[in-house]
Amino acid sequence: MEETDTKELKSPSLVMTIAAVAVLTLVAGGGGWLVGALLAPPPAEKAEAAAEVPEHATGEEGLAKIATEANGIVQLEPITTNLAYPAENWVRIEVALQFKGAPDVALAEEIHQDIAAYLKTLSLQQIQGPRGFQYLRDDIRERVDLRSDGRVTNVMFRTFVIQ
Repeated sequence: MEETDTKELKSPSLVMTIAAVAVLTLVAGGGGWLVGALLAPPPAEKAEAAAEVPEHATGEEGLAKIATEANGIVQLEPITTNLAYPAENWVRIEVALQFKGAPDVALAEEIHQDIAAYLKTLSLQQIQGPRGFQYLRDDIRERVDLRSDGRVTNVMFRTFVIQ
């Protein structure tokens, strides 16, 4: 008789455990859905926000581009040039300039040419490693400040490749 009593006691506790796990799973799922609905904006708002973006400021995917002349940012053409030493090494850099107020495209072109001329004077040893890259960034920012008389507020380095 003792064996049947223990089997009967185990059976309801197993059923109760499964029921408790199922109820907790439903409560956790419902809570996750509620928090997600509160934190995430509804899809209709995303479509309305994308419709308000002007056509000239959209990229190929239809998303707004931050680097536009309307925002005071001019993306310079990529600069690819060889280094002074060793001459077989090449460097490619892409830079964007942020202007105070309206951007000056003529000034941006002068800065582009100045950066290209500066890169031709560098050796590989000067720009190797994180410290060399930091020195390069500082030198280019200083040249841009001197050339623009403070009209350029930020120099953004988009890519930097040495080959």
